[in-house]
Amino acid sequence: MLVAPHVLAAARAMPPSPPRLRQGPAGPEFRTHAGGPALVREPRDELFLLAVGNFVSQRTFYETGAERDDRYTRLVRELAVEDPEWTAGLLRWLRGESNMRTASLVGAAAYVRARLDAGASGGPSNRSVIDSVLQRADEPGELLAHWISTYGRNVPQPVKRGVADGVRRLYTSRSLLKYDTASQGFRFGDVLNLVHASPDPAKPWQGALFRYALDRRHHPERAVPPASDPLLTARRALLETAADERRAVVAGPDGPARLAEAGMTWEALAGWLHGPMDAAAWEAVIPTMGPMALLRNLRNLDGAGVSDEVAARVAERLSDASEVARSRQFPFRYLAAHQQAPPRWAAPLERALGHSLAAVPALPGRTLILVDRSDSMFWDTVSERSELTRADAAAVFGTALAMRAEQADLVEFGWGSAEVPFAPGEPVLDVLKRFRSMGGTYTAKAVRKHYRGHDRVLIVTDEQVAPYDSVDPTGPVPADVPVYTWNLAGYRPAHGSAGPHRHTFGGLTDAAFRMVGLIEAGRAARWPWTEGAAGAAGQG
Repeated sequence: MLVAPHVLAAARAMPPSPPRLRQGPAGPEFRTHAGGPALVREPRDELFLLAVGNFVSQRTFYETGAERDDRYTRLVRELAVEDPEWTAGLLRWLRGESNMRTASLVGAAAYVRARLDAGASGGPSNRSVIDSVLQRADEPGELLAHWISTYGRNVPQPVKRGVADGVRRLYTSRSLLKYDTASQGFRFGDVLNLVHASPDPAKPWQGALFRYALDRRHHPERAVPPASDPLLTARRALLETAADERRAVVAGPDGPARLAEAGMTWEALAGWLHGPMDAAAWEAVIPTMGPMALLRNLRNLDGAGVSDEVAARVAERLSDASEVARSRQFPFRYLAAHQQAPPRWAAPLERALGHSLAAVPALPGRTLILVDRSDSMFWDTVSERSELTRADAAAVFGTALAMRAEQADLVEFGWGSAEVPFAPGEPVLDVLKRFRSMGGTYTAKAVRKHYRGHDRVLIVTDEQVAPYDSVDPTGPVPADVPVYTWNLAGYRPAHGSAGPHRHTFGGLTDAAFRMVGLIEAGRAARWPWTEGAAGAAGQG
């Protein structure tokens, strides 16, 4: 049975432990978007899955971007008052380990607004929550811009103080050059004027930097970088180079060194040259580019005609295991790049994809892995800036799990279902070519057909079962056998029941898969920001 609204309201006051799905009378409100029977998630469970599966303002198959944003903000506001410790932990984790910028900034603003409106006390301070989600130097300005556009120009003191704390941590010469640009709605000087951040006493150079940032914003004609700052003075020297001499500087023997000394990014270099980025320009700036910047520009590098020697160095960096680990990118980034990049980058990108899946556990025993290939999975992409569908993201994770497991059956499902053959050690991308589009979502039928005494079942899906599916697709699996569902989209309806061996995870990151080992070792499933947690949250 499914929960009535008044029961759900009472459940929101539950203590901070992993939430459960509740069942109550069936009704139209508690069905999947496809019309199938569903269960209602507790608010924390719903918010967690929405947060990790949602890119702010992104439309999905069943919800507009505005609907998802409104639902996210509403849940944050409710839980900021009812469970501030949990909500603050979620927001901090979203920006940190999960690396989701916009959701954490929007969430922190909603958290503070809700607690101020309610006059709430206790729990993490509003100031500390704001500070915790600011991890990049453009984010103080982004948070203030969001606050003013959403809540008005009256910025409360806790927001100002939290932003000022972030400013002291994040504002450096290098971050000023990278992020204090005319394209930003809030320049560094605007932020400093609004929050009145004082320099960090442990950073004696920061006072001069703040004054320079203010001059850049309000008096650019007289803004002169501090003479004691080698980075800013080197950048100024480059900017003062005559336009017709700049390409000669870049192509000269000390060109790469001069660009590095001046903290010149490839974006800044393109603007400084006032023309196309040719091979010489790319080759001069490549040594200082990060792995993700390289990944996004592979087609540009080929178009400019960089040498084979330089391309080989780029390929070596892209496929270096330590570089992949430091980049903290989702594995599907490499799959998306592989689908779009020119052929000569295929091999290093496949190696990088393999490295990005290093955290996938080598599961013992027999594992059944079901990958949703229904229409809604193909309609949605993992983000608005990506062409990679949720279907392909699910397939790459399912394949990696299968290939790492001791013994696994890999299955695609939709209207029907079929095993996807693979061989140990086979390239993941070769296996992906065998997946198909399979129409609607008939999860229960796939589970009934393919479950044959496995030690565990893993389902990668958006949980949007169709009307003809049973109320609980996990029903065919014995109650003492664990079933793990990875929900990629964060929709409200849940396809399965709760229990000691039923676990739902949000999003797809390498960290998520570590929870399987923790659960099966007999440890309680916890939220990832709580003591003793590792990986992504599970609910059991």
